[in-house]
Amino acid sequence: MSFSSSPEPINGNIDLPRIERAVREILAAVGEDPDREGLRDTPARMARMYAEMFRGLHEDPRRHLQKFFTEKYDEIVLVRDISFNSMCEHHMLPFMGKAHIGYLPDGRVVGLSKLARVVEDGARRPQVQERMTETIANLLVEELHAKGVAVVIEAVHTCMTVRGVRKPGSVCVTSAIKGAFRNKPSTRAEIMTLIYGEHRATVGP
Repeated sequence: MSFSSSPEPINGNIDLPRIERAVREILAAVGEDPDREGLRDTPARMARMYAEMFRGLHEDPRRHLQKFFTEKYDEIVLVRDISFNSMCEHHMLPFMGKAHIGYLPDGRVVGLSKLARVVEDGARRPQVQERMTETIANLLVEELHAKGVAVVIEAVHTCMTVRGVRKPGSVCVTSAIKGAFRNKPSTRAEIMTLIYGEHRATVGP
């Protein structure tokens, strides 16, 4: 039996030894021997993995938006294809994909890398894709006071591709559209064209 030597939870909240004990129980419950050579270190590995995958639970993505710059810029800012990995809370299986984040500034702009960091922190927790999409959009509205916000997330869910209906290639698309992007059809069409291009914009969310 090999448990983590540190008695203190990582980040003050993630209890690695407790995760290891739980993994050993799962292995035993499915009929495996947690002490055989190939599985001996698996509980510790999984504990470290969960600490990495769920670190966003103890980090506030809001902090990345609290340093902004005052600029007289009133056109769309868009960062496309921000890759992420998250975990479906229903089956504790990964979902992964890319996020597109656009906003219409009202005097406040933020460093482009900060949008990627918001996605990274927002993804590292057990959740559903719909909640992740809405949470990111609300953060931009609240912290940047943006006149419009559009967040579109495309993801492959392994809970659909490796179990259940087993449909590889299926992609879930969710969107959260706020402010001017929601209220003005022409502005909404513009952001969707920037995200998807002329062809796919007509079938985007």
